[in-house]
Amino acid sequence: MRTRSDHSTSTTGGSIGAYLLHRAKPHLPPWLGVVGIGVAGSGAHLLWADSVGAGVGLTLSAVALTSATWWAGRETSPQRRLHSAITVASASAWVTAAALEGPLAGILPDTFLMGGVVLALSWNVRMALRTSDGPAATESADKGLLAKVGLAKAMIGRTQVEPNRVTAALALEGGEQTTDDVAKALVRIASALDLPQSAVRFQPDPDSARRGDLVIVPKDMLTEPQPWEGPSQPGASITDPLVIGQYDDGSPLMVWLPGDPEAGRNASHFLIAGGTGSGKGDAALNLMTEILSRSDVIMWLSDPKAFQDFRPLLPAYDWAVEGGADTEAMVEALQHVIPARTGWLGRHSYRQWTKEAAGTQTDPAHSCRPDRTACGCPGMPYMVAWMEEAANTLRALGDDAFTGIAQEARSAGVSLIVSLQRPSYDQMSTSTRASLPSVIALGCDPRDEGFSLPESVIDQGAHPGAWGNRKPGYCYIVSGGIDPERYASPGRTQQFTTRSVSVMEMLAQWGVRNGAEADPITAGAAKAVVGRAYTGRRTDETGQVAVPDQTDDIQTGTQLDPEDAAMDPEADLPPAQQGDDTPLFGQETGRKPGPEEARQLFARALDEFEAAGQMVIGPKDFMDWCDRNNLGRSWVSKRLKDAAMEGRLQPTSQTGRWRIVPVLAAA
Repeated sequence: MRTRSDHSTSTTGGSIGAYLLHRAKPHLPPWLGVVGIGVAGSGAHLLWADSVGAGVGLTLSAVALTSATWWAGRETSPQRRLHSAITVASASAWVTAAALEGPLAGILPDTFLMGGVVLALSWNVRMALRTSDGPAATESADKGLLAKVGLAKAMIGRTQVEPNRVTAALALEGGEQTTDDVAKALVRIASALDLPQSAVRFQPDPDSARRGDLVIVPKDMLTEPQPWEGPSQPGASITDPLVIGQYDDGSPLMVWLPGDPEAGRNASHFLIAGGTGSGKGDAALNLMTEILSRSDVIMWLSDPKAFQDFRPLLPAYDWAVEGGADTEAMVEALQHVIPARTGWLGRHSYRQWTKEAAGTQTDPAHSCRPDRTACGCPGMPYMVAWMEEAANTLRALGDDAFTGIAQEARSAGVSLIVSLQRPSYDQMSTSTRASLPSVIALGCDPRDEGFSLPESVIDQGAHPGAWGNRKPGYCYIVSGGIDPERYASPGRTQQFTTRSVSVMEMLAQWGVRNGAEADPITAGAAKAVVGRAYTGRRTDETGQVAVPDQTDDIQTGTQLDPEDAAMDPEADLPPAQQGDDTPLFGQETGRKPGPEEARQLFARALDEFEAAGQMVIGPKDFMDWCDRNNLGRSWVSKRLKDAAMEGRLQPTSQTGRWRIVPVLAAA
């Protein structure tokens, strides 16, 4: 009977034998090949020992087989090609000699034994040194992949492997292929690797038309949204990077607004573009909260959507308006604030805004005094002008409303940010689009990709049209300060939820207490142009920012126009006056005043508009005013021209719209 120990020993011995056999199997083919060569040489001798024709045939066959091996190895590494050709040539030469002379003639037995062992061992050594992820295996796989996508003649060079990122140098066949061929093949490479299109991109070498780096990010680290938990650096300078999310390899997604003379970076204007459902609102909040958390910047905001997304941040803005005439006034103010700020910076020897400009000017090198002693002037914080849902503003003001602002603002320490869904040329002039080179491009219609991103970035593999509204927050960013190799790398902004509201409210109050205030130059220029329309931060008696009450009283019937507030609804209507018209269809109604009375009434109207903060007007605004005051309308256009000649009005960039010149400024 077999004991338990005998059984254990037998099992162990069997396991060891099976393991050794398993490990030896991959190394057996070269030895079996040597045995096969010996058998082939011996058999050939029995058949063709005395045949001259067979000798010639075997010699030609050996040459042909060696040549075929060399040709077949053209897609492999040079070392493997040479090794294979030497092996085939040696084996075929021995078989030919053995067939003619006999396998035991002369030195043939010794050659067989020593040469066969050496060749078999050389293949065993090669196999032992090669691992599944070694260069040979990798190169072979890469060559097969490139052959599948039409780039068979391309050569893979230096390969850099990082966590979730592989970068391989690619050299194309000179004279036959260019980097454009790689750009066209990117989607096929993604298909061959079973990856999304955005996971594969190509960065061409600017100094070569056939070289570049193929970048593959195998795992999308953006699938799970990252919730916003607050600004990255509260209290830091606006010159520090603004973190708004992360790239698909996990690195932070950062942008810069001010320029940096030492880094050779200019100030940035941004275009934020994305279709409905692409996460454009969250992208805006990411960037906006970063800006408002810095200590040396002020922000103006125009939002025709009545601050739907930004209401918790309202106290932190230096000036916030809705659309229409208020936005017109803001644009007019910007056009005058920019040269005023540029003049201040020039007088203080700043070639462009730096963070030293935000503090009190105690450095003699930045003095505006002729004797170059410290002037002590108040500093000038950086400024951001944000135009949300700008398509509405562009329709109202014209497609080049921001052109002059964008072209001149950089030197004044001002960044313009324009947000809209579709930055097509029928909404925005080519000049304005060219002045907004920095872009945050979110998901869009595939046909609109060229409106958001430069063609060169699309050629590298950036395709926001592949996302549409299915991946909110996914974006590409093109801007100064970002490595151009990152332009085609997708990122994702942080997600704002209902839990973010309380944090935004705290951030707004922090900004009120610790944020920058408008400098005298900026505030003075704005007030000189639009008067009371520029509000700045309004504070109440407790020092808190007073946000206008937006309660809608219309439903309760309690809201009245200012002109009607003192009206007694029970009083009789006033008697008819001379000049009142009979209300006939198709004819103007209302009293027609005489010339002098018209002048006085018009002056009163301008005062009322100015007191209400509406500093940009046109004939349509006076239509409602005339109806409220029971006056005819035909005299309005003439009085607008007269007021312009008197200096009370100035024409704007939009035909038929006029800017009220504040009384103090006019004086």
